[in-house]
Amino acid sequence: MKEPVVEEMQRQGELTNHGVHGVEQKEYFDPSAPPPFKIAEIRAAIPKHCWVKNPWRSLCYVLRDVFVVFALVAAAIYFNSWTFWPLYWAAQGTMFWALFVLGHDCGHGSFSDNLILNSVVGHILHSSILVPYHGWRISHRTHHQNHGNVENDESWVPLTEKVYKSLNHSTRMLRFTVPLPLFAYPIYLWWRAPGKEGSHFNPYSNLFAPNERKDVITSTLCWSAMVALLICLSFVVGPIQMLKLYGVPYLIFIMWLDFVTYLHHHGHEEKLPWYRGKEWSYLRGGLTTVDRDYGWFNNIHHDIGTHVIHHLFPQIPHYHLVEATKAAKPVLGKYYREPKKSGPFPSHLFENLVRSIKEDHYVDDSGEIVYYQTDIELYKASKSKSS
Repeated sequence: MKEPVVEEMQRQGELTNHGVHGVEQKEYFDPSAPPPFKIAEIRAAIPKHCWVKNPWRSLCYVLRDVFVVFALVAAAIYFNSWTFWPLYWAAQGTMFWALFVLGHDCGHGSFSDNLILNSVVGHILHSSILVPYHGWRISHRTHHQNHGNVENDESWVPLTEKVYKSLNHSTRMLRFTVPLPLFAYPIYLWWRAPGKEGSHFNPYSNLFAPNERKDVITSTLCWSAMVALLICLSFVVGPIQMLKLYGVPYLIFIMWLDFVTYLHHHGHEEKLPWYRGKEWSYLRGGLTTVDRDYGWFNNIHHDIGTHVIHHLFPQIPHYHLVEATKAAKPVLGKYYREPKKSGPFPSHLFENLVRSIKEDHYVDDSGEIVYYQTDIELYKASKSKSS
């Protein structure tokens, strides 16, 4: 199934293999077409050393990031001025996001081959930033196993038209008005997304199998212990000081998380397909993910923007993703969308985010290959507010 806009242009005779009105253009590429290669061919193209997990190297990244976190806290306490606090909030929120990415590696098993080490480090890192490690790990595994599947995916899944139309107007405005969606992650952890039920903190949620309940309880207890610690520290240093030291950076971290994870699967210059039923496969779903360049932040947040190969092979450590992607690109061909190069700050990505949130509202209730549709009334309302 082709993107609807392209189909309409072809029906009107405006687009041919020779371009618009006879001007030579590249032949149209349908991203929903089954790829002419198999996942084993991509795997074979990636050097063998890219699959090797070095726990000492992984731990060095953890030590680096933790050192920076505590150094920033010390600097904030030392300077304690309103000229420094905004710099601290931006830097510390970014470091919280970096800690999340390392815990994310633990959840995938790409941190090391030692399950106990992965679990211990993952709990410490994620609990410190109020993420329930096992609850997140299990739902994130579901996301990777079903990426690009309208019905079974778990991260920024498109709403069906029926679910979308069941939302009241205020809920639609909250979900599709920038910057509000950038604060969605805590809500998702507690209540998931519209059309889905369950909580990442509840061991009896339908997110989890019965044999995973003990893991979820452990993570919820670790999360609760961190909340208790923050409350105790608020009594020691004062709630305002804790808000400045931890609360504001936590909000910056949430914005990073929602910003990056949304752009992994949305906002490309051309609309990308979502699948149902027999048209979906692990490979086709993974090929709809998008790599992004974050400039100076690529190294800080451990190349999480190198996302296509990560989605297909989440067991590859983050420090091998760039090399693995370079090796796989000749196999992927047009199914790999080269990210637009960023300056020091990825300001160009805000345009992608805003456009997608304004235009990508829901998908059809049926059909095995679907694209995002736009609610014209909501689009006009959001456009008038921004103008």
